[in-house]
Amino acid sequence: MDDTDRMNAPARRLAFIATEDWFFASHFLPMARAAVAMGLDVTVIARVRSHRAAIEATGARLVALDAERASLNPMTAGYAAGQLAAILKAVKPDLVHCIALRAILVGGTAAAMAGIPARVFAVTGLGLIGARTDRVGKVGRVAIRTLIRGPLATRRTRFLFENPHDALALGLDPADSTVTLVGGAGIDPGTYRPEPLPPLPPLRVALVARMLWSKGVDIAVEAVRLARSGGAEVELSLYGAPDPDNRRAIPEATLRQWEGEGIVWHGPTTDVPGVYAAHHVACLPSRGGEGLPRSLLEAAACGRACLTTDVPGCRDLIRDGIEGLVVPPGDAPALAAALTRLSRDRDRVVAMGAAARQRIETGGYTEAAVTDATTRLWRDLLGC
Repeated sequence: MDDTDRMNAPARRLAFIATEDWFFASHFLPMARAAVAMGLDVTVIARVRSHRAAIEATGARLVALDAERASLNPMTAGYAAGQLAAILKAVKPDLVHCIALRAILVGGTAAAMAGIPARVFAVTGLGLIGARTDRVGKVGRVAIRTLIRGPLATRRTRFLFENPHDALALGLDPADSTVTLVGGAGIDPGTYRPEPLPPLPPLRVALVARMLWSKGVDIAVEAVRLARSGGAEVELSLYGAPDPDNRRAIPEATLRQWEGEGIVWHGPTTDVPGVYAAHHVACLPSRGGEGLPRSLLEAAACGRACLTTDVPGCRDLIRDGIEGLVVPPGDAPALAAALTRLSRDRDRVVAMGAAARQRIETGGYTEAAVTDATTRLWRDLLGC
């Protein structure tokens, strides 16, 4: 095909499949804009609640898929796959890009039903299945591995991972040609910029995330109480809402009970850079299952030292003693000790924050780096 033929050819079609419109809007709008800029005809298929305008502003169409994200019922998933297959047959995409495990399982099945061989499976974390170390977790990982590398995959399937550990957990070599590693969803270093630190003491700590037990919010609360009882001047601000569709959501009543003695729950925020401008340190004591938490990307881009745990994704971005401090998951005393150390060492807080910002700029964690890697993958699959 020469250049004239390419100019006159119909636009290639790309369909993103996501669980929720809010998840796509919070993480993947730059990816949609990049696809539109490539000249692709872009459709986003997700459960629609309140983010239609933001998604359609990228130039993509949004098609509603009525599927409950929290349900693990095979009958429910089967119904969703059938509904999605009908949508795909109508949209006729040349490539489907499935985001997160449930979208991969349902979307991969639907793509097979609709006869679409070109597929991108973007694993944004292994969730509870990845965090569990018991037999249930091991069996779950084997089941997922068998599906996404077996009946749901074709010779034209490619895998996107946010950390190498998830690839290995699913039996894939991170260096394999079918695997691409990206820096999470990427972050815009122009929007998230370092600001001068506020006065210290006290050490002001921000935890910005969905209020889930899996994020270790309770561990942060316990650690701050321990640190304060030992004489450390530490304050904790919680920013985020419970996720009603997530079985691991922390009840609002519990969040309110935690308030007091240097701990405040502020609810969700639309000004994350403003939050970090008012705090010295970010904290995400995740219990695991992360891909690469956006919370840490945002904090690092804002030049803030990060306290996190030794789990995949978190430990890949934050290196212990460089961009922050890394403690074992579920270990409140260890986190309290880390908080105490930083509360008494402003120079270290400053140095770690500067290193965190540099990591974002040079480590492949920007939106530009992530979209460049992803568009190369699409071009390869679409032959354009």
